[in-house]
Amino acid sequence: MKRRIFLSGAAAAGATVAASALPKPALAQKKVEAVMVTTWPRDFPGLGTGAQRLAKRINDATDGKIKITYYAAGEKVGAFASFDEVASGKAQIYHAADYYWKGKHPAWAYFTSVPFGLTFTEINAWIQWGGGQQLWDKVAGEFGLKCVRAGSTGVQMGGWFRKEINSADDLKGLKMRIPGLGGDVMAKLGASPVSLPGGQIYENLVSGAIDATEWVGPWNDKFMKFYEAASYYYYPGMHEPGAMLSLGMNGSWWGKLSKNDQTIIEGLATAENDIMMAEFDAKSGQALKELVRDHGVKLRQFNDDVYDAFGKGAEAVFEATRAHSKLAKDVDDSFRAARADLGAWTQISVQAYLSQRNRVLGL
Repeated sequence: MKRRIFLSGAAAAGATVAASALPKPALAQKKVEAVMVTTWPRDFPGLGTGAQRLAKRINDATDGKIKITYYAAGEKVGAFASFDEVASGKAQIYHAADYYWKGKHPAWAYFTSVPFGLTFTEINAWIQWGGGQQLWDKVAGEFGLKCVRAGSTGVQMGGWFRKEINSADDLKGLKMRIPGLGGDVMAKLGASPVSLPGGQIYENLVSGAIDATEWVGPWNDKFMKFYEAASYYYYPGMHEPGAMLSLGMNGSWWGKLSKNDQTIIEGLATAENDIMMAEFDAKSGQALKELVRDHGVKLRQFNDDVYDAFGKGAEAVFEATRAHSKLAKDVDDSFRAARADLGAWTQISVQAYLSQRNRVLGL
């Protein structure tokens, strides 16, 4: 009997020790709160709804342990003020296209999209396996930020124009909303690039303050009703062949998170990168049909003369970018190497297959 009592007591003591050695339950862990500001209007299809979805999924996946309070553009700060809001620590997270910050450092553009750049699958390969993330960390680190992939639109359309573009000369004098290095290319060709947040494009196009605009693609562009002010819709966009969106976080805030919390946030952001791309692909085809059928949009393809001019302008822009700093050159060197390797492979894999599939099926 005494032996049984001893063993029972010993077991209880052992259980107490073991329990004390276990990690504290999630409910006892300190909650993490963060403010997310974005460059997108609230409920804007794809871009805005994707950012909202990501914030909600982080909240849901952690049962509210990581609580994200979401603000669309203009609700807390203006769209383009989101960078400084997060870098300063006034907010902890932004969701944006990092090429908006090229005025702070031109290398930012490479981590959204650049002219004659990488497609969705190619930029994913560069970021994950080609040293892109490490370079992104260096650029972001100079501003006290940490950035990860958090969305994509795929190959974008070339833009909406009031007149036909039959040669590079037709671009001269145009006031066009086009950000990033793509805007710099248009400037090389005699256009006047204008940078506007999404919520201000329509009013400027309708009023005549701008003559042309690019935005994303048929799904978003139909929602924006650009067809009411410009009827010529050109493709493909040389400026954004695989626009990657960013979840940018204050570096100090990020560094204080547990590895578990960092893994959750990065994992869900990466998931949103794929979810958003799938949504754009799923909805853009039907939207394009409706634009042409229901709204009289004139779909046009840029001819070789215009594209050759884009190419010359792009090289001049890249040279100026490389001259900015060693870091800008390092990013451009890495990007060029990835583009060459990935482009050679996709030419005999995806591109060759699609060409034959479409030929056989008459697409």
